[in-house]
Amino acid sequence: MSFCFNFDLPAQTTDPEDVDGNELQHGNKDHAAASVEDGAKPAQPVKEASEHFPASDPQFLLMDAVFETVTVGTLPPLHFLNETVFEKTASEREDSEKILSRTAEQKSDLISGVYEGGLKVWECTYDLLELIEKDGETFGGKAVLDLGCGAGLLGILALKRGASQVHFQDYNSTVIEQLTVPNVMLNCQEDDEVDSEDDKEGSGKEKMKEEDGSKKKAKGQKEITENSPPPKKQAIDLAQHPLLTRCHFYSGDWSTFLTLVLKTDPPPKYDLIFTSETIYNTAYYPALHETLHKLLAPDGLVYLATKSHYFGVGGGLHLFETFVEQRGVFSVDRLWDGEEGLQRHVVVLRFKKSKDA
Repeated sequence: MSFCFNFDLPAQTTDPEDVDGNELQHGNKDHAAASVEDGAKPAQPVKEASEHFPASDPQFLLMDAVFETVTVGTLPPLHFLNETVFEKTASEREDSEKILSRTAEQKSDLISGVYEGGLKVWECTYDLLELIEKDGETFGGKAVLDLGCGAGLLGILALKRGASQVHFQDYNSTVIEQLTVPNVMLNCQEDDEVDSEDDKEGSGKEKMKEEDGSKKKAKGQKEITENSPPPKKQAIDLAQHPLLTRCHFYSGDWSTFLTLVLKTDPPPKYDLIFTSETIYNTAYYPALHETLHKLLAPDGLVYLATKSHYFGVGGGLHLFETFVEQRGVFSVDRLWDGEEGLQRHVVVLRFKKSKDA
């Protein structure tokens, strides 16, 4: 499986000490687990969680927007802000965290405890989208959490396919305010127009428009197309759009996010939790596991897309599987294994039944 984007995915530029992968290659789970436990302490002070509300007049977030559209088979088209343009206009955006300037200065996709990579759409997200399309996953009436959402494509898909509520969480408030919320609004704004185009085509697929004479097509059925701003703005107040009213947006680390959402009455229980490329740092495993444990519905599923190993950061699927196994709360099953390049995987977590515990 390969991907073709109109933006670069640079190699990991952070350089914390790596976890020795030899234990994993030779199946030494006890030693690997000890490595996880040794590193499973918060590396940075906690980042307090906050809920974010779309602006009452949100159209300004989409003014002169340049966006891309990804289509995967028969899934509805998903729109998201063009990363290259986003980076070039960073100085014009509100950024109380200063992550836009810091990532540009350090030329880094990840600054541990400061910026956790949410401004990029990482390739494992597309793996999970393709699996959802293949398996025909439906979302009607379900509560969904997009954990470590970044651009929010997984949550947006659930929203457009009938989820009753979708919550988006990312570490950085700038990511939520400047990327996730605008992307959700963009898909709300285009929803009726896309449906109309689908009806005309009668195929359930968007007729992709070629802009600037270029069209980018990835292997298989997935296409990523760069688009100009929509030719007209819908008059509807996006803040009151039926899809947007099903959404909640949160920033902060997982421990404080969990504390915040558990204060709601009643506290949420999610039928589906999506999380992609979030297990790269073993220090975050305890908070992630606790969040999944407390927020997943009894018969719910966690879909995790990940690489086998994150070189230069230390985490990966094998270490996470060992961590989960030791706690005895979830079972982990492989759904898809990619063999091209750095190995990638999609797994599903579910609560163990009493006979499995």
